[in-house]
Amino acid sequence: MHIPDEMILPELQPFARIARKTVPYLTPTKVRVINTLANIQRGIARPSLTYEQHFIARPDGSLLRLCVYTALNRSHNVPGILFLHGGGYALEAPETEAFIIQRFIDATGAVVVAPDYRLSTEAPYPAALDDAYLALQWLQQHGTEYGMRDDQIMVAGDSAGGGLTAGLTLYNRDHGNVGIAFQVPLYPMLDDRMITESSRDNDAPVWNTRSNELAWHMYLDDQFSDDNVPIYAAPARATDLHGLPPTCTYVGDIEPFYDETVQYMQRLHDAGVPTFIKIYAGCFHGFDATCYNSTPAHEAVQFLTETLQYATKHYFKPQPKVSA
Repeated sequence: MHIPDEMILPELQPFARIARKTVPYLTPTKVRVINTLANIQRGIARPSLTYEQHFIARPDGSLLRLCVYTALNRSHNVPGILFLHGGGYALEAPETEAFIIQRFIDATGAVVVAPDYRLSTEAPYPAALDDAYLALQWLQQHGTEYGMRDDQIMVAGDSAGGGLTAGLTLYNRDHGNVGIAFQVPLYPMLDDRMITESSRDNDAPVWNTRSNELAWHMYLDDQFSDDNVPIYAAPARATDLHGLPPTCTYVGDIEPFYDETVQYMQRLHDAGVPTFIKIYAGCFHGFDATCYNSTPAHEAVQFLTETLQYATKHYFKPQPKVSA
């Protein structure tokens, strides 16, 4: 799917041309450079939010770092949101997406827990999923200390974080013990097979087929191209989507994840899951983050805000009772 400049919304074309020249596609060297820059941001607070770090033990004794964000004027009875950052499972850190976390807090007053999950450069699947579930359990156990209402835990993320959101809610449905009221997998990375029209030979700016293939290869390691890739790694492979929480997303129609996002949302709808989706014509991957002052970015943030506010009024999921 060739994406000439003419297919891109005119408002986004200047950034698109710069992106095509500076990072036309992802390489292992570029991954290292980007992560060096991301490392600088670890531990740095956002002035408009309250920020804490916690370190919790994994089963092997190593530590998982959690970033906890709340509004400067914290409220009570607010949602608890587990936020999973993007970056193709190979890039970035929670702090690099604090501006997106701000959107969720502005909309709902939520307490947000963002885990610094292991990237594929450190360990392949299921390391990121294991870390995400561990962080989800921490939110379940400690969120009320920050004003969270016990029956309104949400999971959200963008790009790979969106894929991890979908994988985590599937895993929790099948093996977990956390009540999840709502999920927000924004333009999610769902399908390692890259079999949809939009994912094949896509040369859009920011994220394209070549970058996507490298990222999946790094994440799945020896399982890449395997017919038995777990649904918790690649949620588009799941055949049963019943029992998942209500779901919100948006996506641009020229990016690689367009088809898999739309198809996944349709299948959720067919399974009886309430769904909320917006499609933005002429928009590439991550347009709301890279071109945050653009018209479609403002529209996407408004859609997200309105849907989150609707969810906080209508969707609840009590936590399972723990046996004595």
